[in-house]
Amino acid sequence: MAFTFKQFHIDDLNCGMPVSTDGVILGAWAPLSQAKHILDIGAGSGLLSLMAAQRSQGQITAVELEEKAAAACQYNMTQSPWADRCKLIHGDIQHVCQQAEYQGYFDHIICNPPYFEHGPKANEQHRAMARHTDNLGFTPLLEAIGQCLSHEGHASLILPTQSLTRFKACLHQTKLYLVQEVSVKSVEDKIANRVLLLLAKTLLTKSQDEPYQHTELTIRGEDGRYTEQTIELTKDFYLKL
Repeated sequence: MAFTFKQFHIDDLNCGMPVSTDGVILGAWAPLSQAKHILDIGAGSGLLSLMAAQRSQGQITAVELEEKAAAACQYNMTQSPWADRCKLIHGDIQHVCQQAEYQGYFDHIICNPPYFEHGPKANEQHRAMARHTDNLGFTPLLEAIGQCLSHEGHASLILPTQSLTRFKACLHQTKLYLVQEVSVKSVEDKIANRVLLLLAKTLLTKSQDEPYQHTELTIRGEDGRYTEQTIELTKDFYLKL
């Protein structure tokens, strides 16, 4: 399914994960404006990479394992206004992060990771690969982030709330720190079903026990319309905002 934004176009070319609200919210929220080297782990059709390219002047490196998704990502990058700043690596992030040139290289990493840890898998193999943690669980993902992230860098992710406890348990075993958490409600007066996370390799405060920032974002009001929060966040991307 194709999706047109204000400054670029995404054609998923039958890859596993089409454009989603999760991806748009993450790509618009992540603090990317000052980043010089950005890594998109599990890039899919390239949505986050192109949002990052629009929001920054940095060099974008997208890593995608699944063949159809990698082809779609390369196509969308080539067709975008920022083709000269976007690079695709068709391969496994665990292999990429072992390469000396990428260790500690990126000042921002962005990822909308596989999140269905349990339950039935999608029938199509490429969609299943995109949606399940079998190929990239939280522990190896965090290890890759830790290896590739610069000393003062940050990583932005989005997860379902039901995966948060497991993710935090894995995070606790690393040298990364959670510095910001945003609970995301799809509709006003509903419980949050997604969470935006900002990780850091170095804490700005002296105490690791000081509370991190925790806020909320509501995507739609009870009337079904986007909230002012969402409009302000995504107005540079959605055509009708």
